[in-house]
Amino acid sequence: MDRQHAHRLLDQLDPGQLAAVGHLLEVMVDPVARALAAAPADDEPVTEQDRRRFHKGQASFAQRKGIPMEDVLAEFGAKPEDFPLSPDHAR
Repeated sequence: MDRQHAHRLLDQLDPGQLAAVGHLLEVMVDPVARALAAAPADDEPVTEQDRRRFHKGQASFAQRKGIPMEDVLAEFGAKPEDFPLSPDHAR
């Protein structure tokens, strides 16, 4: 595919499709994203300590223990209303 053909295809996209393709292109040319995509899989063995921590975390979430989001945001001087939700992600 040459550039002219690619440009003709881009010209046919609606704004939402163009935004998605634009994001894809940004990721493709980002050196960090390319490095992550090309990185080998993590082959480090899982230790017994890893397993214990994982299961402890699962149990904690099952008991609904955790830190309220408001507390986490407050540590950074932020509030939930500082991050308005898009209509697609409304509660």
